[in-house]
Amino acid sequence: MIVTTTLGNTRHDDGAQLIGDRHVEKVALDSADLVKRIQRLETDHGRELGLRLPADAEDLRDGDILYLDDAGERGHAIVVSVLPTEVLVISAQSIVEMAFIAHSLGNRHLQAQFFGADSEYGSEVMVVQDDHTVRDFLDHHQAYYERQQRVMPTPFRHAAHTH
Repeated sequence: MIVTTTLGNTRHDDGAQLIGDRHVEKVALDSADLVKRIQRLETDHGRELGLRLPADAEDLRDGDILYLDDAGERGHAIVVSVLPTEVLVISAQSIVEMAFIAHSLGNRHLQAQFFGADSEYGSEVMVVQDDHTVRDFLDHHQAYYERQQRVMPTPFRHAAHTH
């Protein structure tokens, strides 16, 4: 079976309705695999499938529905399940401190994601992939951070640049 498009996402009402009471198989992917357009996948039940998404397709996300059928008693669904990744959740004492940290890490072309106080983090934070050199930088500047395992809503991408 070759998958060429996603059918919805279980985190949205319409996607949850598509799944209904179907038997759900999961394809576990790490964050780096979410940006790959062509890959071979295997579900947690041993079913193999190929992924061939168009170049302009959005990155995969946790809960994306890859396959649906009505075979059997209840039917089947195959859904993306993103594995947690080790991240640093950085909180700053002030906007000045956060600007300094963001600017310094940006100079390293490090991808970051920002979340507001209304997010699952409960405060305004910057989240980056865990890296020992970033931890050293944060420790040196006495910035508050926590190492956590998180399923990120958007995959981290390598940041290409030119000067």
